[in-house]
Amino acid sequence: MRRFLLATCLMLPGLAAPLAPAFAAPEILVLESDDPVLRLGRYTFPGGRTAELTVGIGSAASRRPDDPEDIVYTLSDRGPNIACADAEEFTGQKPAQICAADPRGRLYPVPDYAPTLYGVRLLPEQRRFHVFDMVALKRADGRPITGLTNPLTGRTEQPLDGQGKKLDHDPAALDAEALLRLPDGGFWVGEENGPSLAEVAPDGRIRRRVVPAGTAHEFAGAGYPIVEGLPAILARRQSNRGIEGMSGTPEGDTLYFILQNPLANPDAAAYRTARNVRLMRFDPAANRVTGEWVYQLDDPRSFRRDPSDRQNDPRISELTWLGPDRLLVLERTEKTTKLYEVRLDPAISEISGSRWDDPATLPSLEQRNDLSGTGITPLAKRLILDSADHAELPGKIEGVAVLPQNTLMLINDDDFGIGGERTKIILVRGVLD
Repeated sequence: MRRFLLATCLMLPGLAAPLAPAFAAPEILVLESDDPVLRLGRYTFPGGRTAELTVGIGSAASRRPDDPEDIVYTLSDRGPNIACADAEEFTGQKPAQICAADPRGRLYPVPDYAPTLYGVRLLPEQRRFHVFDMVALKRADGRPITGLTNPLTGRTEQPLDGQGKKLDHDPAALDAEALLRLPDGGFWVGEENGPSLAEVAPDGRIRRRVVPAGTAHEFAGAGYPIVEGLPAILARRQSNRGIEGMSGTPEGDTLYFILQNPLANPDAAAYRTARNVRLMRFDPAANRVTGEWVYQLDDPRSFRRDPSDRQNDPRISELTWLGPDRLLVLERTEKTTKLYEVRLDPAISEISGSRWDDPATLPSLEQRNDLSGTGITPLAKRLILDSADHAELPGKIEGVAVLPQNTLMLINDDDFGIGGERTKIILVRGVLD
């Protein structure tokens, strides 16, 4: 297949050489890596089944316009983990065996793994990528954090080690899923468990963590500053479906973030059938949300590689800044990824501080898939890429960055090799204006 043969179109260092003329179909190049730093070792579960663990670096991606053209930063999430409901598939043990301590818990074979930022150099001529920098997230005193769950009473999972023994919750832990690189070399990280936003220094120390109003006490002892700057209603996120996408202006003075799924508002039953996801604008200087929009998820039957009837199968895994009030949203299932462009219009559809942020409002936003009569206009979506049209694209793409020449860099989350997947970086040309 003749697709995006960058070896003849790009020269290194950098990606500044002109690309081949755009074709009607997107031009696609897949990069892989055999870096030793991406090997996490072998783990043996009870009963003898083993897994060759890797380092999953593809939960998010970010590149600044003034970064070298062949450099992107990516992010790992909390480390290898397996929901007890899926234990038999990956460990060979039934949940009643390996998760006897808590059948609704989650297994962490490497519980001391620290969510980490990765510097990646793209080598398109070799169809490879190389990891050149690793920065673990840390407390203020320099001790690495973990990816275990925080002690959020009644709204989080019980962590278990790979043998099924209970682990302590960790108030400092982050389930890191979103990334924005800042002018000073630091980062903003979005995470699922709080859900929260964390400002991170260039050396990985967490400068502050912004959590929903009324929840700061749940992070006591974190070892870094906790600030209540997000709407209280965000604490109603469904477990493991918190902040998954985040981006912002190149200056870092405005952030945008989006929940992975609709809130469990007022309960999990609403989450399972809801389409309305909250996208928010955040002012880091004021520690407050300054805008909120409604993004509606697609019909789950429209994801052609793995259609279903479950509305909570589609989810958001990335948000990328394209320009003022212009964002790229990655909406996906396990096997199908769609990229949509949205444009924010405060005059028409902005709902921050309205009754839809009040937990007492019933029916809630999440119970109103039909928004007629509410005064809410959901964001218009323009499809720019559907992975179902491109067999070479992997499943579970979670990171997106914009390179020169309107080239998109996509990266998948390989789940630390639990299921045998490996990280791939995909360069795509011909889908952005």
